[in-house]
Amino acid sequence: MEGNVLKLKYLIPNNDFLNVGMASSNMKKVLKQIGVHPSKIKNASVAMYEAEINACIHAGGGNAEIEVYPYKIIIKIIDNGPGIPNVDLAMQEGYSTASDEVRQMGFGAGLGLPNIKKHADEFEINTIAGEGTEVTIIVNF
Repeated sequence: MEGNVLKLKYLIPNNDFLNVGMASSNMKKVLKQIGVHPSKIKNASVAMYEAEINACIHAGGGNAEIEVYPYKIIIKIIDNGPGIPNVDLAMQEGYSTASDEVRQMGFGAGLGLPNIKKHADEFEINTIAGEGTEVTIIVNF
């Protein structure tokens, strides 16, 4: 822990549906260990899981960088994927660019970004076509 900030970093796999979700699961364990309120753990875990799945499905994987403060958590999911061409469209519940194969596995229903927004106190998407996307999720404690 650096000062009053706990920093966590995880690699998000590309198209590895057996291991995707491990980062959010590990973060959840850490938040439990340090005594974060269960409802806040749920919000952070659900939001991060959705972002993690998106990076796995759409962006060739990426990285999760997490900072836990006494009063909030900041989760950044950073990928080097194709970017999101139309963020407003991507935020619409049910809109998805997932392949049929991904949908058959139960992913890609177009609920990821709206679910992140629902569980986050603050949510920001920075995306550049051809360069990637950075999703920032903040949950206040």
